[in-house]
Amino acid sequence: MSNATVAPLPASKAAVNDQIKYRSQAVAKPYFVAAIGLFIGQILFGLIIGLQYFKGDFLFPAIPFGTARMVHTNLLIVWLLFGFMGAGYFLIPEECERELYSPKLAIITFWVFLVAGALTILGYLGLPYNVLAHLTGNDLLPTMGRGYLEQPLITKVGIVLVALSFLFNLSMTLLSGRKTSISIVMMLGLWGLAIFFLFSFVNPNNLVLDKYFWWWVVHLWVEGVWELIMGAMLAFVLVKVTGVDREIIEKWLYLIIAMTLITGIIGTGHHYFWIGTPGYWQLLGSIFSALEPVPFFMMTVFAFNMVKRRRREHPNQAATLWALGTGVMSFLGAGVWGFLGTLSVVNYYTHGTQLTAAHGHMAFYGAYAMVVLTMISYTMPLLRGREANSAAAQKLEKTAFWVMTLSIVGITLSLTAAAVTQVSLQRLSASPLSFMETQQHIMPMYWARFGFGLCFFTGLMMYVTSFFVTGKRES
Repeated sequence: MSNATVAPLPASKAAVNDQIKYRSQAVAKPYFVAAIGLFIGQILFGLIIGLQYFKGDFLFPAIPFGTARMVHTNLLIVWLLFGFMGAGYFLIPEECERELYSPKLAIITFWVFLVAGALTILGYLGLPYNVLAHLTGNDLLPTMGRGYLEQPLITKVGIVLVALSFLFNLSMTLLSGRKTSISIVMMLGLWGLAIFFLFSFVNPNNLVLDKYFWWWVVHLWVEGVWELIMGAMLAFVLVKVTGVDREIIEKWLYLIIAMTLITGIIGTGHHYFWIGTPGYWQLLGSIFSALEPVPFFMMTVFAFNMVKRRRREHPNQAATLWALGTGVMSFLGAGVWGFLGTLSVVNYYTHGTQLTAAHGHMAFYGAYAMVVLTMISYTMPLLRGREANSAAAQKLEKTAFWVMTLSIVGITLSLTAAAVTQVSLQRLSASPLSFMETQQHIMPMYWARFGFGLCFFTGLMMYVTSFFVTGKRES
């Protein structure tokens, strides 16, 4: 692939879009569109799961619970990856002050990733899992059957190839352009994402070792390298919408990244409490995991501080709201709700309860879904040739922000109430109930969770609709 500094945009379109600095940034648009489409799919499958909690044969045998859950979690990962990649293709050229190394390669990568992802989902839905595993080479190198890593072997190989193509493109852009703290942290996070995914190919026969390395992908992604990506994306948007000196924002970024790595790496130990690893992990995991809320709290202070010190009123107020929301919700979801079950003496009672689901829902939404939506909210108007959407569109988008955010709070509280009931009836009671007996007592919480899920889907549809609302544009 030759070095190309000219994006494959039709000249007529490029000529009318003076809002993006480099034409090759336009390759981010299909990534963001795909991300939103897959996000909708993820929520639809989440609603199916929600219904199956109290109507177990809903859509059975076409979409059994295990398949729906697998599609729900896999779509979450894939749409976030599309969002990260779109953010990388927009952010890196602008930070490096040059065109993307190869826009054509970025478009090829997009279609390969999208088609591979679609075929994988169709495989989940259309074939029994063991048949899918046999047909896709799992007998040669077993990698399937583990949560979040259910992808067939050929899909995992495809993800590696897509990641290498993506990183090659961005790294060549970075090497020949300006190096900033934001671009370097972004690239560190993206390279870390790719490197730790290689542990998905490690599948020892020993169950303890299997779980041990499984967390090197799952934990060190979401509580390690993904935080670097999140920090870089948040800093990039805040630089743009506040006009605060880059040096100030970069100092904050250094502190946040340092605390992320200090707490996140050894904090992996809170997953090692009960899987057969040495007992010292209970001490190390408890101490460093208890510190993990610190970088998320710093992000909250960082976002509000930068907006308070802003030197301009950016017309895209919706993007500013998403940036502030990312700081708050990531701290609550990943920080506070993560801390609730992270000490080993507490985790002994809460392990495997709905507290994990409560933490997971708010953390993924607050930390990663919201930062991708922040990036999309900031960049999509630019990619469509305007600095900001109309006042009417932004009003609808802000309403969507509150509907989605309050809904996820409702989901989290419902699941937390379910977890408290589980611990009380299953773990602390003098005459503990069985798992299934306890489930009957927490059905009202599952109904509440489903109701909030419907509200969340409504908010997501409002968010999508806001991009089609016309009106007088902000200036």
